[in-house]
Amino acid sequence: MDSESHKSTATKLVYMANQIATFFHSQPKDEAAAAVADHINHFWEPRMRQQFFDILEQQNNGLDALVVEAAKQIRKPGPVPV
Repeated sequence: MDSESHKSTATKLVYMANQIATFFHSQPKDEAAAAVADHINHFWEPRMRQQFFDILEQQNNGLDALVVEAAKQIRKPGPVPV
């Protein structure tokens, strides 16, 4: 995957994660964070979750604060085959 494709994928993952957070913002914060994590754990494949954690490590990553809070409950995947 070239650098531009990776950026595009990262941008899409940030957008999707933030959309999930927007949906759950109306719930109490702890419930909302758990719901965001549950959604990502159930519907994102391991490669997506690995990219998510790579994005999370970057400063100014664009992730909603609720997504950052939910990250504590998102399962980290094992080694991802290339």
